This record gives sequence, C-alpha cells and structure tokens, in this order.
Amino acid sequence: MKLGAFSDRLSGHCGFLFTELPLPERFAAAAKVGFRAVEHPNLFATPAREVAGWLERAGVPLVQTGFPAGDAAKGEKGFAALPDKVAYYRSTIAPTLDYVAQLGCRMVHPMAGIRPAGAEPARLWDTYLDNLAFAADAAKARGMTVIVEPIGPGSIADYVIDDPLNAVEAIRAIDRDNVKLLFDAYHCVCLGHDPAALIRAHAPLIAHVQIADDPGRHEPGTGTIAFEPIFKALEAVGYAGFIGCEYHPAAGTEAGLGWMRAASA
Repeated sequence: MKLGAFSDRLSGHCGFLFTELPLPERFAAAAKVGFRAVEHPNLFATPAREVAGWLERAGVPLVQTGFPAGDAAKGEKGFAALPDKVAYYRSTIAPTLDYVAQLGCRMVHPMAGIRPAGAEPARLWDTYLDNLAFAADAAKARGMTVIVEPIGPGSIADYVIDDPLNAVEAIRAIDRDNVKLLFDAYHCVCLGHDPAALIRAHAPLIAHVQIADDPGRHEPGTGTIAFEPIFKALEAVGYAGFIGCEYHPAAGTEAGLGWMRAASA
C-alpha cells in the first residue's frame, strides 16, 4: 500500500487515536508522529481559547469537528433529523460556529440522530433536510462547510443517514454549495459499496475522507480493505483534502503506526 500524494496529508482523529493521553496532549502527539492535521468530534467542554492554544503549540490545523451530538451514554447521536429536537438543534448552530471559528476550523458535521421507534421515515427525512439547510446557511455566512457523514448499522444501529447514497441524495436535495460529503471508506465497505467507484462517481461532493480497516475498524493493514485503489481514485479525481485516520488502534496508537511509515516510504 502506498499513500502517494497523500503521504503528507494525513489527519489524526484524536477521538480515536492517542486516547491513552489526556486530550490536551493528543494534538501535539499526533504532530510528533507525522500527522499534518487533526480532527475531533466534540471539544466543547473546553474553552475555545484553550483548544486553540493546543493547536497552535502542536502546529497542526483542526480540519473538521461536529455540532453537539448529545450524550452517547444515553444513545444520543445527534439531532438533525429528529422532529422533537428541532428547537434545541437550531439553538446550537450559531454558538458552535462561533466556537469553531476561534479554532480556525472550516468544516462542521451535524449528526443526524437515531431513528426513533415508530417514526415516520418521510418526516425524519424532511426534518433532516430543513435542519441541514439551516446549518448550511448559518455556516455560509462564516465561510464554513457543513459535512454529511453516512454511518452504517454496523457502527450505529438505526442511524438516520446510514448509506453514502442517502447522503448524496440529501446534499443534492438542499442544493447548497457549502454542503459536502464526509466520505468514510470503512463505512462504505461495510455497506457493500466499492469505495473507489463511489469516489469517481461523486468526487465533486467530497470534502473530507476517513479510513479504517475492516473487520475491527483498526489501522490499515489489519484487515481486508484494499486502500491503494482508494488513494489512486482520490488522486485521479483531484481530491485536495486530508485523509482522516479514524480507527481504533489494535494495540496502542504508536504501536500501530507502522502502516503509515511504510505507506509513506
């Protein structure tokens, strides 16, 4: 496996990697081992000025983060598609964008949420489109992009936007030029799609890419996914962003970085 043009465009997902360290130390640890950017879904417990300091000292940008997604321990995975959470969801948009702007981050992901039992799919879909457009319009005024990540049932059961084709449909339906796709090769493969083919088919919509191997969602090289065709497809379509490494290290973060050194050689 060779990273080719992406050898210096890897982003360390610090919600998955370096979890053996306190959060304030993770960005610097990522930079030290060769990641050129970082990402994290939920930094709001810490004042923005502190997080900005972590990033500045580490010398890496934060390429993407998320809107508040609720309490995972209670089964909450976002609110964008939930009709009874519209007011709460919308109340988080402006404060989150203000917070994220202080970090220099330009991409934010509003998680769709878990499908409530007995919920009417059409109502969830319409709510999602309205809320996605609401976030996009607020982000547009700040020069930011809203990203949509489909998450399959193997990772989150009953997640509303559970397939890349659903995400593409939503992005096209609301027709905002600052709404793009977060393309996760792991979710794509788990759903039975050919990631290289989807990249070629939907390249203009892709703003960010993430990778992990399958099975196990560990580092590349531990499973069965062929990553080289994915990297070649991204290079062929002119993808200019980062590759987010969103995987659970099989035996500790640094112990599992051999793939990165070998692929960059």
